[in-house]
Amino acid sequence: MNDPLVIAGKSYTSRLLVGTGKYKDFAETRAAIDASGAEIVTVAIRRTNIGQNPGEPNLLEVLPPEKFTILPNTAGCYTADDAVRTLRLARELLDGHALVKLEVLGDPKSLFPNMPETLKAAETLVKDGFDVMVYCADDPIQAKMLEEIGCVAVMPLASLIGSGMGILNPWNLRLIIDNARVPVLVDAGVGTASDAAIAMELGCDGVLMNTAIAAAGRPVLMAGAMKKAVEAGREAYLAGRMPRKFYSADPSSPTQGLIGS
Repeated sequence: MNDPLVIAGKSYTSRLLVGTGKYKDFAETRAAIDASGAEIVTVAIRRTNIGQNPGEPNLLEVLPPEKFTILPNTAGCYTADDAVRTLRLARELLDGHALVKLEVLGDPKSLFPNMPETLKAAETLVKDGFDVMVYCADDPIQAKMLEEIGCVAVMPLASLIGSGMGILNPWNLRLIIDNARVPVLVDAGVGTASDAAIAMELGCDGVLMNTAIAAAGRPVLMAGAMKKAVEAGREAYLAGRMPRKFYSADPSSPTQGLIGS
């Protein structure tokens, strides 16, 4: 089935995007990412070495940019200025790479997005030539504002980062999806494969996750499960589910010609 995910003019086969944090080592990171089938891999610039610390192990030796699209992110940034500075550094380290993930956090406990600072940073980065994928609240109005600023994808949280609570407000996600002209990806809160499938069945264009895979008992096995879940959810969305019929059964076998009738 020819059904690519298109972000900033580039097509991807996989609709699962994965992070690189919380694994026990780089070998497990690579094994899990291979099992996930992900083509876009997000990297926290403030926490992971991609060349800014000479002499230390470099993630790009394990995940070469010629094989994966590296998506630098601003995890750990709490102001627009810090986020912009971090992504400008990433662009230098990645030889002018423009596709980035913006997240500006509100506090270290909930990791909920600070939307005023996020909007401010997005505007600066878009004007500076970045292709911005943006982590945001599940607020349809602010998601639309980010799209109008020029972000190439909006990524509302399903629930708090690392919580594994799944999709807490599917109705807001549907409002965002129905009003968007850019890809909408669930970012944060996925805990298991069924959460990813539900996100895709709602009509999301993709799912981004890290902890759900890295913190699983068997990360590589979970990565494979997430790959299948995203694919199944997408196919179910495209197929179109049957209508729900409350208080009304509809037998799947014929009702004509029954024995004894």
